[in-house]
Amino acid sequence: MEAAIEIDDLRKRYGDVTALDGVSLSVPEGSFFGLLGPNGAGKTTFINILVGLVRKSGGEARVFGHDVETEYREARDRIGLAPQEFNVDRFFPIREVLEHKAGYHGIPADEARERADAALKQVGIYEKRDTRFDWLSGGMKRRFLIARALVTDPDLLILDEPTAGVDVQLRHDLWELITELNEGGTTILLTTHYIEEAERLCDEVAILDQGQVATVSTPDELMDRGTDRITVTFRDPIRSPPDIATNGQVDAVGVEDGRLVISASRGGLVAPDLVRELDAAGYEIVDLDVSRTSLEEVFVEMTRNGSSVADGGEA
Repeated sequence: MEAAIEIDDLRKRYGDVTALDGVSLSVPEGSFFGLLGPNGAGKTTFINILVGLVRKSGGEARVFGHDVETEYREARDRIGLAPQEFNVDRFFPIREVLEHKAGYHGIPADEARERADAALKQVGIYEKRDTRFDWLSGGMKRRFLIARALVTDPDLLILDEPTAGVDVQLRHDLWELITELNEGGTTILLTTHYIEEAERLCDEVAILDQGQVATVSTPDELMDRGTDRITVTFRDPIRSPPDIATNGQVDAVGVEDGRLVISASRGGLVAPDLVRELDAAGYEIVDLDVSRTSLEEVFVEMTRNGSSVADGGEA
């Protein structure tokens, strides 16, 4: 299967500032791919290179096999971009804005109107088709940016902070919409500061820090790198922890409020052996809880003080 995005040793410098420093990654066609990183990590520069707003300083960047600079038109016609900023012509009704957008990509006027109507219906704001952008609510503006990205029927949809500043209900509505698009075959590239969003939606995520790729992995694999918390409640509260075999996976053992508390990597795998060992030792267990490390905790740990750069080989 063809890669939707193929990046090799991508670099970008602004004077003395290095925004991207040898980024290499591949996004499979049809995937839901997350690009995470703290402010200043290089995410926006990465996207701007893909859509032709910024020229790279070195390396290669291809979209469905097309070089983003030497084959700009072919690459750009495959992309729909919903940016974080509201960069919309405010003097026309939103349906006309979509028609103009389609026209820029060579779509005839009659078809452009049909596509505009279809995109507005898809995001749920068709009844506002004759309204100017400035008169829309904040949530409707977010929906419109996605409609504008969809009007050209892109194979790759890039969403830059699509749910920033929206309420919880709208966020879930947008999640449902973009999940349906992905299930229909559209490749999604998502940047977000809501780590829960990436954890819930993405097949894979790349963590970008200080212009380099720290790692590329599935959310589950990343969470397996963290430390889980196992809490065991006994029939009779304990005062001191029992002797248990660590097998190299247990980091710490303690007692809190009469319960056994264990910190361990991959706690779900540790728990069954722990239960058998405690049962054999005569402890009566009434409850056991495994609290997994969140993707957010792993992300914070990997990007703290730039420490993630040392882990850059995995991409």
